[in-house]
Amino acid sequence: MAKEKNIKTNAVRIVEREKISFEAINYESDGFMEGTAIAEKLGMPFEQTFKTLVTKGKPGDFFVFVVPVSDELDLKKAAKTVGEKSVEMLPVKDLLSTTGYVRGGCSPIGMKKAFRTIIHQSSKNFDMIMFSGGRLGTQLKMSPLDLARVTGAEFADIVK
Repeated sequence: MAKEKNIKTNAVRIVEREKISFEAINYESDGFMEGTAIAEKLGMPFEQTFKTLVTKGKPGDFFVFVVPVSDELDLKKAAKTVGEKSVEMLPVKDLLSTTGYVRGGCSPIGMKKAFRTIIHQSSKNFDMIMFSGGRLGTQLKMSPLDLARVTGAEFADIVK
């Protein structure tokens, strides 16, 4: 039986460099999976499993929102939180070139550039939350406060 390689993504390298306590969870992936399906597969509650959504505001302004997988980002609340008139979801075709990540493997940690990041405030109800580790088939579990520290994120109410 072949030994599974310990795959290190940019996100994993960054949290290790920052000496942040985390757990990397690798799982079999045949491509994009909804966040709720990943939560079920890994036995995590939906409200403790988060997805990373990238939006755009004015030309050249991008924002990252981290929300529970079973919730929907409220674009009006999101725009107000970042001081924009409006924001819209970044088209999937632009995700890789903008963030360095693919759909389903987009981590709030380790994007090509440091974008302003907002984490839904419900994350603070948990000692640990789970989110993408930077590739399909990898999730990270860590403290939401550590996630905020490593990404420079703020907490806000950003879901419908």
